[in-house]
Amino acid sequence: MSLIEITPPAYDIDWDIAYATPDNFTGKPVYGRPACFLHTDAAACLTRAIELARPLGLRFKIFDAFRPSEAQWVLWNHTPDPDFLADPRRGSPHSMGAAVDLTLIDADGAELDMGTAFDAFTPLSHHGTLEISALAQRNRAVLLGIMTAAGWDFFRNEWWHYQLFDARARYPVLGDAALPIPMMPKP
Repeated sequence: MSLIEITPPAYDIDWDIAYATPDNFTGKPVYGRPACFLHTDAAACLTRAIELARPLGLRFKIFDAFRPSEAQWVLWNHTPDPDFLADPRRGSPHSMGAAVDLTLIDADGAELDMGTAFDAFTPLSHHGTLEISALAQRNRAVLLGIMTAAGWDFFRNEWWHYQLFDARARYPVLGDAALPIPMMPKP
């Protein structure tokens, strides 16, 4: 299988999988259980990003990674906004295991100020906005620098979203059946 599980301590990260809780834009859990998987290529880029962040005294908190195609449909049916969500007919890099949503945390595990919350579907979430504090701009620039130096591409509308280059041309869309234990709730 091309997906591998991303868990501490194998990966020096924290995670809070937003779509396994009601604390997301849908207001209810989308996943039946929290889990974090990435394609092996994306896991290698994440490892490099972790190595680059460590000397700065920073770590990552992951909000989402592999998203089964069934979950992408749930999100799209709730909020069909192509400025912030991939149309599942086109395929999301998340559903390929080729994308990760994350933020930086300090040594105490506190999230750095990024100017908006994760999944804030607003122009304030765009890379390069000047409508947030200088500190938030700096933190976003640090995140962007680490992630791009580690081999990730970014999505201009979401400061938290990074994906592998040319994901749609390189990786297939996968459903819940690609996992050893399903993430989606049983009907």
